[in-house]
Amino acid sequence: MSTADKLLNALALFTYEAPEWTVEAAADALSVSGSTAYRYFSSLTKAGLLDPITNGRYILGPAIIAYDRQLRHWDPLIKVARPALEKLIQRNGGEGIGLLCRRFRQQVMCVHQYHEKQVDKAVSYERGRPMGLYRGAASLVILAHLPGRTRRALYASDAAAIGKAGLGDNWDEFRAKLRVIKNDNVCITHGQLDQGMIGISAPIFHAEKQIAGSVSIVLTDESVGESEVAGAAALVQAAAREVDVGLGRIENLPALRPALGAIIG
Repeated sequence: MSTADKLLNALALFTYEAPEWTVEAAADALSVSGSTAYRYFSSLTKAGLLDPITNGRYILGPAIIAYDRQLRHWDPLIKVARPALEKLIQRNGGEGIGLLCRRFRQQVMCVHQYHEKQVDKAVSYERGRPMGLYRGAASLVILAHLPGRTRRALYASDAAAIGKAGLGDNWDEFRAKLRVIKNDNVCITHGQLDQGMIGISAPIFHAEKQIAGSVSIVLTDESVGESEVAGAAALVQAAAREVDVGLGRIENLPALRPALGAIIG
């Protein structure tokens, strides 16, 4: 394992569930000496990725916030999808929460939200929170469009969780359920993650037609009927197509060379 990999493993210790670490605890978790863990933490602190607080504890550093700001402004997917989400909510009369999600390892993460009205209920797809692949419209529509080899590997390693989520007790049932979602090109779920909430999601694709993520709207059960759900589903699909077109234009542009001053300064 390279030094870079070891540093990344040290950084990966800092999670929502375990936001603070000491050098000693990190050394135990990584199975390295205390001096080695100290060198990792020192390097990460110099880069602004960690920040020492009190009693030898460390938390994530301010560089993370700087990178987050950069992503909000320059990530091609967010840049293209932001206006599409705004139009989606406006076309739906200002109702609902618009979500942009993408795959993150073997999970799905919301990377942007938009709403116009005060949200009475929190939604599980909070920005930056990793969510499972097997529940929720935003995740299921991404899962349905993953390559067949990837879906088969997921089933082989996670059959119990897939069955518990109601996606099939064998490979053929799992494949059939995902085929329906894929053919519909939209996924609608009722209360799978948040009681009283409806999720409506459509896939978005890279220029090479690989799945890039999903565009969604979340509505409250009591505020909509079947016709409103159908109308919102059409709006979500239209928003997804807008993102497809915009993402294709950006991804087909020639790569930009950074200014020399940005590299050396």
